[in-house]
Amino acid sequence: MLADQAAASVDISRVIKMLLIHDLVEIDVGDVPIHSADGKAHSSTSVQAAESAAAARIFGLLPPDLRDNLRAIWDEFEAAETPDAIFAKSLDRVQPVMANLQSGGGTWIEYNVTAEQLDARVGVKIAKGAPNLWDWVREKTRGYFK
Repeated sequence: MLADQAAASVDISRVIKMLLIHDLVEIDVGDVPIHSADGKAHSSTSVQAAESAAAARIFGLLPPDLRDNLRAIWDEFEAAETPDAIFAKSLDRVQPVMANLQSGGGTWIEYNVTAEQLDARVGVKIAKGAPNLWDWVREKTRGYFK
């Protein structure tokens, strides 16, 4: 649905694959809310190590060629350096924002999130891969922050 927000060079089918693979690993480890523990838990070394171990285990169940292909796609998403991965990371970060908008503030209220924290923790990543999307979403969030 948001393919029109991607740069022309982005391969949407690869983005979808990245997001699905990323979520499989996150499901195995357990997702860490981005706003919990002052926003640092999501990117902590222990979470990254647990996700890497889960990726190795999950992909290790597959034949070597498929294992290596899927692990490379997962690693590309995690590094977020290619156009496909940057856009995928933007979509990954916008989803919880949309959920919070639909639930009356959700985890923003639970974790006392400020507008500055929202901008720093998710806005930067969304804007990097989908700047127009972030502008639109950020405008929708203004009513939740003083």
